[in-house]
Amino acid sequence: MPTFGGYGTCLLSNLPVQSYDICSKNECSIEEQEAMPINFQQVYARIREIAAGADESKRTLEEKRDLARKLLATYNSELDYLKRKVEEAKAVDSNIRCAVPLNEPLTSTYPPPPPTVDVTVIAADGSQINPDRHSSIQFSIINVGIIVMKLHSGQAPEVCVETEMLYGDDLISNGNPISDGMVAMRRDISERLQLDEVSKGITGQVVNLTDGTIELWGAKGDDPQAYADFVEKYLRVLTRMHARGVITSGYVEKPSADLVVRLLEIATADQEQIQRLREYQPLRGVSDRWLYGEREKPLLPPGHRSAVFALQSGSVKKYKGPLALHFFYLNVGTLGHPWPVRVEVPQWVAVDKKKLELLHSVLIEQCNVMGSKPYPYLLHRAHETAVVRREEKEQVEQLLAMELRRVRAEIGDRSHKDSAKALPGRSNKKNR
Repeated sequence: MPTFGGYGTCLLSNLPVQSYDICSKNECSIEEQEAMPINFQQVYARIREIAAGADESKRTLEEKRDLARKLLATYNSELDYLKRKVEEAKAVDSNIRCAVPLNEPLTSTYPPPPPTVDVTVIAADGSQINPDRHSSIQFSIINVGIIVMKLHSGQAPEVCVETEMLYGDDLISNGNPISDGMVAMRRDISERLQLDEVSKGITGQVVNLTDGTIELWGAKGDDPQAYADFVEKYLRVLTRMHARGVITSGYVEKPSADLVVRLLEIATADQEQIQRLREYQPLRGVSDRWLYGEREKPLLPPGHRSAVFALQSGSVKKYKGPLALHFFYLNVGTLGHPWPVRVEVPQWVAVDKKKLELLHSVLIEQCNVMGSKPYPYLLHRAHETAVVRREEKEQVEQLLAMELRRVRAEIGDRSHKDSAKALPGRSNKKNR
């Protein structure tokens, strides 16, 4: 197999010998060049390295998991001590992220309440098309799907779609082109605004569902002022929903966070370790999801939820009082197949037993609809409604270009890089 002067292996085995001419270093001239595959020799070498260390990694992780189990048992009811330790940690690093116990032992579990007949569930999910600087026209689309259903009423769900198109000055934020992260944040805000608007006209108990955290994430560094403006707008939305008693929640599927595990680490830290808490992670690799959903003996039986925790993070300064962020874990799986998810709620839900039970009941009922792959059915429907397909994006682009040409507006050129992607090659070899 030919190589180029120590610059790696060039896989030319699919080419006839006469079709390439190997020159010095890594320069070569290839006639009728076929697209090269990835270098499987290098990939396989790395795979072998990973497999060789798997046994040792597994042993190390099991040791950490055993320690986590013991610490959970040790500090299960030491709530005042745990709160003091979190305060010590906050004094050193106010941005530290961990769980904070309220008034329940760490290992508390609660079975699902009976189904509630008088409740309206509103689910919202969004998707977006980001501006493409390689395209001839710069635009963005934010699409939000909203599903409204009164449970056990026999009525079909109501489906709504709200679509926003960004163009021109819409794509500029404080003098700079809007980033993908800021578009995603606008999508998140749009989801919450729609939930707020739709829930206004509904009487009785209302449960709002969104996919992901209720804490507004992302894009802080892209445009700090725009981020701050979005957060303020979002806090006003939450305040209005609090005033109407709407049960607001964020459903985090397959959570990777270690919020409770981090609490256990903080509990064991001495004064010196507290000072360098970012480096002190004796349980690194152990997740809350494993802690609550260990396959052999899950802490949460099927359908059960955990204790409610407050969330300690840098956002505490913004989400105050009834808007303060809280969460619990919920096993939506079955016997032998645990599936813990994290559910985030504001304080006004966390401290209200009836609201908490209603949300618990709704989530279990919704997940059961999806069978062996539990996920809230109405959130799934909202996602399906929100997705913008490639052909829809292309159709919008064509309509926009046609209308701009009609009024003799200036249209840019597609980038050469983007045009080159359409040339015959690996990506469309089968279509030649």
